[in-house]
Amino acid sequence: MVMKEIGIQDARKICEQKGLKPAKVKGTDGIQFTRGNNPRLEEISWEEFETLLKERDLAIYESSGWMKIMKKK
Repeated sequence: MVMKEIGIQDARKICEQKGLKPAKVKGTDGIQFTRGNNPRLEEISWEEFETLLKERDLAIYESSGWMKIMKKK
């Protein structure tokens, strides 16, 4: 599976289609996407999510609608 880096707008579109929202993992510095039904995750705004990506030098990678947050290549 080849993962390609996508922008925040493309990630938002995919999330809207799948019912996902950005979130922080409570008690860690992790970020991920959620459907909002996990008590270990705290939903955050897209603006905060984008800021955290930039601060941590992370990017969103996608393949066939599946997304992963990783260090920029």
